[in-house]
Amino acid sequence: MQTVREIATAIVAREGGYVNDPDDPGGATNFGVTIHTMRRLGLDLNRDGQVTPADVRKLTRAQAVDIFIEHYFERPLIAELPTALQPSVFDMYVNAGGNAVKILQRLLREMGYRNVVVDGALGPQSLGAVRHAMAKAPEAFVDAYGVARRNYYFRLADRRTASRKYARTRAGGKGGWIRRAEEFISPHYHMDKQAFQQRTSAWG
Repeated sequence: MQTVREIATAIVAREGGYVNDPDDPGGATNFGVTIHTMRRLGLDLNRDGQVTPADVRKLTRAQAVDIFIEHYFERPLIAELPTALQPSVFDMYVNAGGNAVKILQRLLREMGYRNVVVDGALGPQSLGAVRHAMAKAPEAFVDAYGVARRNYYFRLADRRTASRKYARTRAGGKGGWIRRAEEFISPHYHMDKQAFQQRTSAWG
């Protein structure tokens, strides 16, 4: 079983190094930590009185791991989720913030847990519903979350043309978003080439 630090280290590796893509609402990012997060945490690494892309560049891999564990795992209570589900939700929280929890909550409501509120925060109702669902079919539930996560990325790309490059490569294959979601889905549920092309055909 992976430790939380091992999971966080894998997320950092998956995120890669410094980027400042104008099509990415997250802005300047290093190891998956955005400039918005660094400003919220007051991480003025070069001590010039402001948090700028220069500070983002100075962020180290070890600092990113520590940020993820404290602010993306422990504080949002992902640590309270069943262990098998933690890697996927943790990874998605780093990538999409509270939307990671909203995806989980919508999935629970679709499964009949109507007392769960879709608010992006894990509380007693959401955690209790997750534990109940996982107790009945743990592997199936983890896969269902992964598929819901993949669908979230598709919907983002449907709505925002500039985001499509993250879901589909220039060559027409699966982009980083889709490959990332499928890392947490059983191979049986991975989309084949034909299904992927059919799903993205409307993008032109």
